Amino acid sequence: SEVLAAEAVGCLNRAMAMLRDIWEEIGIPEEQRLERTDAVRKHIKSLLDMMVAEEESLKERLLKSIALCRKELDTLCKELQLGSFETEEDCTILQMEKNLRTRVEVLQKQKRDRKQELKALQEQDQDLCDILCTALFSIDTGSVPSLEDLDRYRRHVASLNTLKEQRREEFVTNKRQIILLMEELDHTPDTSFERDVVCEDEEAFCLSKDNIVALQNLLQQLEGRRALNEAVCAELRARIVALWERLQIPQEERESSA
Repeated sequence: SEVLAAEAVGCLNRAMAMLRDIWEEIGIPEEQRLERTDAVRKHIKSLLDMMVAEEESLKERLLKSIALCRKELDTLCKELQLGSFETEEDCTILQMEKNLRTRVEVLQKQKRDRKQELKALQEQDQDLCDILCTALFSIDTGSVPSLEDLDRYRRHVASLNTLKEQRREEFVTNKRQIILLMEELDHTPDTSFERDVVCEDEEAFCLSKDNIVALQNLLQQLEGRRALNEAVCAELRARIVALWERLQIPQEERESSA
């Protein structure tokens, strides 16, 4: 920088010497030469003052940016539950501003990512709760979730998905058995629940705990009716066989009626 400053002074001196030669060659009086020299001095001073002011303004903007970044970093660290960001005190103003601004951008992205994941988890949770008739996961939606909060929420949603699949499988299995029993017993669904069970749209069935228990009870009722009918049939067949024996009905006639 000292070499460049010396070159700038040399350029200025050469320019002033050329101007004096031109003025002398033209024949400009000494008094006017002094006036022109003073005008050159003022012009150069004005230009340099303007350049200094611009650089001072840049410095002020950088310092202001550093202060704003520090303030925003403090807020982001609290929201994200992170430790305070430590800056290198021996670095330049320009480097410090860049470091702080870069850190702010990184934390802002982390904040956006966490909020986006929270929103996605809430949507999944809402859908699962509608199907399973369970309560929503308790989490403070007004603040940025911590990594631990998100991890707990992920595991909660995963457990609900597993429960949903288990109940869906149980529903489908029991539904098949119920439909077969209804056909065997010639039973027409006569309640809203029974109609919901045999409905073709399996996705519309609410997989609540109460519904699963009611489904199991319905299956047991139908199985009980079938067992009762089988017992009655067995008794009637036994009575028929006894009557065949007493009446001495031929085997051929028994087979045809059987």
